[in-house]
Amino acid sequence: MTDSILIVHDDPSVLRSVGARFEETGNEVIRELSVETGVGTLARIRPDAVLLATGLASAEAIAELGAGGVGVVLFGAGLSPADQVAGLSAGAAQVIDTAADGGVLIPVAAQVAAGTRMRRVAERALAETAPKHGLELLGSSASMKQLAQQIGLLAQSDRTTLMLTGEPGAGKAWAARVIHGLGGRARKPFFEVRLSGANPAYLESLLFGHEVGVFVEATERRRGLLELAEGGTVLLREIGDLPEEIQPKLLRVLETRAFRRMGGGDDITVDTRLMVTTRRSLAKDVEAGSFREDLFYRLNVMTLEIPAFRERAAEDRELVIKQVHEDVTRLYPDGPSAISVEAMDRLQAYAWPGNVREVFNVLDRSMLMARGQVTINVEHLPGEFRARAGLGDRRHTPMTLDSLEHQHIEKTLRFHGGNRTRAAKELGISRATLINKIKLYSIAD
Repeated sequence: MTDSILIVHDDPSVLRSVGARFEETGNEVIRELSVETGVGTLARIRPDAVLLATGLASAEAIAELGAGGVGVVLFGAGLSPADQVAGLSAGAAQVIDTAADGGVLIPVAAQVAAGTRMRRVAERALAETAPKHGLELLGSSASMKQLAQQIGLLAQSDRTTLMLTGEPGAGKAWAARVIHGLGGRARKPFFEVRLSGANPAYLESLLFGHEVGVFVEATERRRGLLELAEGGTVLLREIGDLPEEIQPKLLRVLETRAFRRMGGGDDITVDTRLMVTTRRSLAKDVEAGSFREDLFYRLNVMTLEIPAFRERAAEDRELVIKQVHEDVTRLYPDGPSAISVEAMDRLQAYAWPGNVREVFNVLDRSMLMARGQVTINVEHLPGEFRARAGLGDRRHTPMTLDSLEHQHIEKTLRFHGGNRTRAAKELGISRATLINKIKLYSIAD
């Protein structure tokens, strides 16, 4: 791989000769005669490594040239052990005595450049996984303040396995990222794995890694996410969908913090925090025999329930709606910068079966429909918001009792996020009767 190398030396002849050696090996070379011009170059480009003459080196120079995580290599002839210790103590990645072995300069620079690129990849990964908003997005009601306090405490208990529960789209993954970002593992990796529908063999390799030859495609050893996330967090989404053949391996990780790669014979010990989410009752899965009881108890050490969006206070819902609108506005610069009072009333009155995820979808669609307008109005909202009873068209619409029952059952199911038990309870009928009516009216719940 071609590296970008910045060489800083006050002797033009050394710059020419050392630079030429790097160029012969295919590297891109930038030459500067002083630390000041070198720092100016850093503002324009992002080299993979900096080579700095020891005669120009100081703690300040190393810090300025190493800004942004770039590795700095000090080089010079006739360096004493004390010079080398001083350079490393000042923050240099390596100190090379070119009189002792000038040939090592190129491979050492390549190693430092590789480390710089890895740090940049890690930084990008951290930026991408970091939540856009912190605890302020929860709102100011008493219940949300209590939830924020719980999240803060869980962030500090960074060795505790955490189970986040709640309806789909309520914000469980967002809460997990916030907890990771507030705790002592914030500068370490955060990986998120969706378990639903995943092939068991692929999932096992993804989590635990594999050795060469364990299956046809395994042409090289690969580390799994539990190993790559050392010191950080792995979030397993919808833990109830974890294949039964992988459950014992995950149990062992929780009990011993150790595992083996697929096809491996050596134990690998990790310090990785596990968080899991679930939309359903794992206790019922245990009763049904599809989920290990011992694994359930290991995962159920600490739970955090994320409330459905419709269950939050009106002021908390309005805060989320406004913040999501602000986020979506960045995607549509020519879109409305405000939401009309009537449109906000419709948004507030809606049941939001899809929770916060649905808020994003609705506002994204509404912004698209309202491009060029000053505000999002009722006519820009989806049909279910425009035609709400008592707010929209008051003209009589002929309807049979069967049609009325069909619509009412459909709306009730939507309000409860498809939960048949809760919907049947509200409707005052048995769950079996509700299932029969769903089939009768071909309702997609």
